[in-house]
This record gives sequence, C-alpha cells and structure tokens, in this order.
Amino acid sequence: MIAAAGLIADGAHAADLAGPSPVPGFVDWSGGYLGLQGSAGASFANYEFGPSTVGGRRVGAFETGDATGRNNLNRDATSAVGGAFGGWNWQSGAFVYGIEADLVGANLKRPASSTAPGFGYEALDPAFALIREKTDVIGTGRARFGYAFDRNLVYASFGLAGSNGRVLATYPDPATGGVAGARRNVSYLGFTLGAGVQFAITPDFSLGLDYRYVDFGQSGRFDLGVLPGVNGGPVTTRSAFVSNEMMLRLYWHPEGLKLPPESEDEAPSEPSRFSLHGQTTFINQGVTGFRSPYRGDQSLVPQQAQATTTATAFIGFKLWEGTELYYNPEFSQGFGLSRTLGVAGFVNGEAQKAGAPFPKLRSNRYFIKQTFGLGGETEQVPDGPNSIAGTRDVERITVIAGKFAMGDYFDGNAYAHDPRLDFMNWGLWGSAAWDFPANLPGYTQGLMVEYNRAEFAVRAAYTQVPKQPSSDVLDPRVLDRQGLTAEFEERHTLPWLEQPGKVRLGLFSNVGNTANYRQVVGLTQAGLFVDVNDAAAATRAPRRKTGFYVNLEQAVTSDLGVFARASAGDGRNENLSFTDIDRSYSGGISLKGTAWGRPADTVGIGTSMNELSPSHRAFFAAGGFGLLIGDGQLNYSPERAVEAYYAMSLTKSVTMSFDYQHVENPAYNRDRGPADFFGTRLHAEF
Repeated sequence: MIAAAGLIADGAHAADLAGPSPVPGFVDWSGGYLGLQGSAGASFANYEFGPSTVGGRRVGAFETGDATGRNNLNRDATSAVGGAFGGWNWQSGAFVYGIEADLVGANLKRPASSTAPGFGYEALDPAFALIREKTDVIGTGRARFGYAFDRNLVYASFGLAGSNGRVLATYPDPATGGVAGARRNVSYLGFTLGAGVQFAITPDFSLGLDYRYVDFGQSGRFDLGVLPGVNGGPVTTRSAFVSNEMMLRLYWHPEGLKLPPESEDEAPSEPSRFSLHGQTTFINQGVTGFRSPYRGDQSLVPQQAQATTTATAFIGFKLWEGTELYYNPEFSQGFGLSRTLGVAGFVNGEAQKAGAPFPKLRSNRYFIKQTFGLGGETEQVPDGPNSIAGTRDVERITVIAGKFAMGDYFDGNAYAHDPRLDFMNWGLWGSAAWDFPANLPGYTQGLMVEYNRAEFAVRAAYTQVPKQPSSDVLDPRVLDRQGLTAEFEERHTLPWLEQPGKVRLGLFSNVGNTANYRQVVGLTQAGLFVDVNDAAAATRAPRRKTGFYVNLEQAVTSDLGVFARASAGDGRNENLSFTDIDRSYSGGISLKGTAWGRPADTVGIGTSMNELSPSHRAFFAAGGFGLLIGDGQLNYSPERAVEAYYAMSLTKSVTMSFDYQHVENPAYNRDRGPADFFGTRLHAEF
C-alpha cells in the first residue's frame, strides 16, 4: 500500500491532465471505490470474561471479578491488522454520504489472565492457570456522512461489526502434577462508530486515515472444560471486548474523481479577522530485534510496532487591531514504541508521554496575543496555523499569555524542528538537554514577551512547571516553582553564499520538585532505602536546574541547508519535563528535490549524541527510573543516533514520509542494541 502511494505520486500531474474535468471548489467523490488498509500496533482492545460458573457454582470469574462475576481485565491488546474495503458514495454539493464494507485480518491477542480466589488454587502459583483469547478476522458494514472541501473529505461513520475469537484455557492439575485445558471458538456481533479524513492525490487514487471504535458485544455462553482440583467442575463463561482501531488507507476510484484545480502560485493573503486551519499526522514505526540480555520496567522492547495519530484544529480570532485570540483542540491516539520508553533521544516526535489507546481530546493551546507596533517598515503576515492574515511592523513587541508549547517560540530551526514534516528523533528536532517546562503532551501555561527587529529578536518566558517529574499536572505555585527561559536570535546573510542564516542562544533556569542524584544514591548505598526510586520520591524538594543551548541554521543554496545544535543542563537534579539528557550535540543537512524534478520533496540526514552527568549515571546504575529510561542497571556509554528521511509531497497539503533511524546504546546502555527503527508518516494540513 505504501509503495503504491509512492508510485502514484510521480504521475500525479500527468494524471490530473488525463482525468475527468475538474470542478470548482472541491472534489466530486461520487461513485464506487475499492481499497487496501493496514495498521501495525494501532489497534487496541479491552476485554472481559464472565459471569462464570465452576461445577454449577457462580464464582468471581477470572483474576479480578467484580460483584457481578464479570472480570474486566482493563488491559490493552495491540495488533497488526490489514485487509480490503469497498463502498459507494453519493454527493450533493459539498455533502457526501455512502455505504462501505470492509474485512481485515488481525492478530489481536488478548493477554493471559490468571484465575482468582474461589477456584481452589490459592496455594498454587496463580500464573499457572491461564485464560487467553485471539481474534483473526474483523468485518464491518457502515454508513458514512461527510463534508468535502478542496481535495479533502472529512466524514463520520456508524454501522455493525463482527469478529471471531479463540479462547484457550490452561489449568494446573494437582492430582497428576500436569496441566489440563480447553479451546473454544466464539463469535461477536456489535456496533461501530468512527470518523476519518480522505485526501485526493490523483483522479484515480486517494489516501486516508480511518478511526473506528468497535463494541463487539458479548459472546454466547460457552464451556471451558473441566477444572481439576478441590473446587473443580465444568467451567462455563462468556467474553466481551471493545476495540479502538486506526487504519491507513489507499483508495482506488475506478470511475475517476473530478478534482478542483490546484493553483501553482500562492496569492497574497487578504487581511482577515478569522483563521481556521487543521492538520492530521499518522506515524507507524517499528523496531527490529536487537541484543537485550536483560530488561527493566522502562527498557526498549525488541521486535514491536506502534502507531500514533494526532488531529489538530488551529482557530484564531482578531478581537481588534493588534489583539488576537487562539484556541487549538487536539485529538491524539496511540503510543510510542514501548509506551514511549527505552530511548533518551526518543524516535517519534509525535509520541506523547500522555498516550492513550483511544482518541483523547485536549485543549493544547489557548492564548491571547498582543502585538505593539513600534513604527517603521512593515511586513505581510500570511494566513496560516495560529496566524491571521494582515500586516505588522517589523519592529514590534509581542506578548503571549495563556497555554502554549515552548517550542512554538524558542529553539526554532528551519531544517529540524517539526516532527510532523522533518526529523522525528527527539535529539534532532530540539535541543535535547533543554528541560523545557511542559505537561505530558508538551504544553505549559505562562507569559512570553518578544522584542523583534529585522536583524535580531530577544524573547523570554515565565511559565509553570510540572508538580513533579513527568507529571501531567502543572504546579500552580509559580512564585517559588517556575520555568524561566530567555533566547537571543541573530539573523544574517553570509556574503560569500548570499544565503540567510540564524543563530540562537538560549538560557534556562527551572525550579521544580525534584531529587538530587548524588543524595539519593548515597542514601541508598548507606542502607537507608532499599530502592533508589523510593529515595528519590521521599527527598524531592524545590530545586533549581540551569542550562543553555546554541542553535544554528544556515542555507547553503536555495535547496540545501545545514543545521547544528549543542545543549547542556547542570545534571545534578532530576529533569522535570522533557527527557533524560544532560548534554546533547546534533547536526545534519536538508535538501530539496529540485535536482530530480520534485522541488516540493525533502531529504534529511542528521546525527545526534546524548550524554549523562556522572551523578545521573550513578542513579541509573543503581536501578533508577527517569522520565523515559531505566534498564535496572547501566553499563554506560553515550547514546548515539543517525536518522534519514524522505518526505514526498503528494499534493500541496499531503506529505508521505519514509524514515530510518539507527540508535547505538539506547538508554546509554552498552549492553543493549544497537537498534534499527523504520517508520512511515502521513501528514495532511489545510
């Protein structure tokens, strides 16, 4: 499916000429379509067993049965799924409605459950009695209702869903010392609700992201054989589960789509009082097998795949001249590899520490922006995400108050700053040793002030910090616990290149509720604490962390740019927000595809090296857990990464990227890795 997307991109312009006559305003989606869909690690299920009986006696089901005898395991089961679909659309103006059916193969394995008290195995190893289930096929029949604009379609869906299941029970047999068990096939029929987006890239093909929530309902009652032992007898039960699935889709339109014309030249934006934009990004990433002689609670796990999805609306209002109000609601779903753990310079910039198996809505940004023009030369402000078309003075003071991301205004870089379009590794898209204040999704609340001139800018921010390391709750005590960041940005044009460049110098000083590495290791070694993590939790107090970053971007030609960063923190106290890095160095190149006839494409190659302070190393060697890493022990070596990506422009608003990363010594551990990561990324914006 991904390879097909690459092939059709090269022929997009020719196909536009050969296809049906374009229609003004938006695509005509009428007619039939067929397609392929797939996802690795983007399907999550929660399942339950019960009520159950053993020998005719009602029991507390399996593991943690409630008062009804039902057992909600409350666990996620991930899966690789893929299959085919087909449907038919009708269209009236911009409104689209249709029907669709799909069938996918799955490898949805629900994790094993041990039996609960009441089965007569209290004196035995409870992990020896297991119940598990697997699903191979899922099918749906749905109605879709959508709205078309430009080359895009957004839609909602609902309908019926069904699947199979194979339940396997394994019981210990105290009489023989062996095992007994049973296997049963079950079936489910339930309902599904969902939503999606679709992007026309040629008259014959479109790409899409499709999310559906599926409640498969409850199976009929079935028996699981005879339970041996003191309380034994015939076991009967039933099962149920729900699933959240995100699919990347390739559509084929046999009759062809009628596409609106795509202008080659961007017209200047007319002044406006309102701005509405959106984006969605889907990243599917996997890691191969690697050397892993032992594993801690926060270690990277070999041979796995996971996916993340975000969808954001950028809404802006100009209240009056110079004053603007912005709001950014965002849906996010999915997890990074190993639940976004195991690599300090993590490999997916869209993976949040606040991941969820279902689409989670957050108000990520809400802020007011006040601009004070100081006269002189003016410049055009384009219409864009969190930008309202108009004009402004080049020399100005800007004040931002509310909720925002520190990366919106600090540590910017034209070639390595947006994991939705360029480098995805945390050590490449940002100054990794800058522990910028943020909650788990990466946002904070506070005040930012900037003074701008043509030659330079100076900006500073006073913001909230988390209540404790890796907390999703921001500390309201901003008088004694806060984040302070200041940045000087110099702009220049090198005379021998006649190309622009920028240098940024940033300083940060955060006060938060943290532990001191040297102190907690000493307390543990002295025997006052058995676990170094208990020592850290018990000794956290308001402590300061300071550091700096230097950030360079330089255009070499109109197509080729280079970048470099260096950053460092003091490394004495715990990091609060970002990741477990005390020193970081990175750099690379970014090249547009003009030389091979694709000027909108980009190739990027970058490398990074991350390091820990001596006291930070001792903390992990003693079994400490940080924000992202913790193998239980540490054979230290700097963490090194190389990343290469190709971002292929399918249309002006849709980009497909292919990404490869190689990480040496993940989590600074010479005993682990090296690890190789492969990813695909679909990004669309309007």
